[in-house]
Amino acid sequence: MSSWFMERTDNMAYKIVSSQCTSCSACEAECPNVAISEKNGTFVIDPKKCTECIGYFDSAQCAAVCPVDDTCVIDTSYPRYQPRA
Repeated sequence: MSSWFMERTDNMAYKIVSSQCTSCSACEAECPNVAISEKNGTFVIDPKKCTECIGYFDSAQCAAVCPVDDTCVIDTSYPRYQPRA
């Protein structure tokens, strides 16, 4: 597998809105970067590991599998991930 998508130029992340998370764990198994873990009864995304699934999938898998709309969302406190060319 090519490493172009694993090299970071900026931090970027999705985040899980904790007040909406049902702790179903659907997102955790789908993350190719192992960026999702359980913390204090809800799931969180490590912004240092999240790449929006770029290089693995066409869309962020956490948002795709989450049963609650708008629970896995772009964390606007981080710049968007940009893969290196």
